[in-house]
Amino acid sequence: MGKFLIEVPHEEEVIACARVVEIFLKTGSHFVTNADWGCRDGEHKAWILVEVDNKEEARRILPPAFRSQAKIVSLNKFSMEEIDDIVSKHRREARTKELEITVLRRDAG
Repeated sequence: MGKFLIEVPHEEEVIACARVVEIFLKTGSHFVTNADWGCRDGEHKAWILVEVDNKEEARRILPPAFRSQAKIVSLNKFSMEEIDDIVSKHRREARTKELEITVLRRDAG
């Protein structure tokens, strides 16, 4: 199972905002009725964190009218070991590229 962030934007008008919240609350879905909202801070979106098998399953949690505009993000964590590996690989690739450039310049000159 994966962890997904569902982001659902909506219009800024007060009545439009209220209608979206009303629809979410009336669904009865535990996930949807517990959405977090950014409206009071001027960010007219709802956010929901879910643990499901895939993005489409996350999308199906939403009322149908909001599915197409929702952004679904698969979340992950990193360990220090993974980051160390990524940084080491990047450094090796950067050194290789520098050497290639040096050789090309030398051969061109």
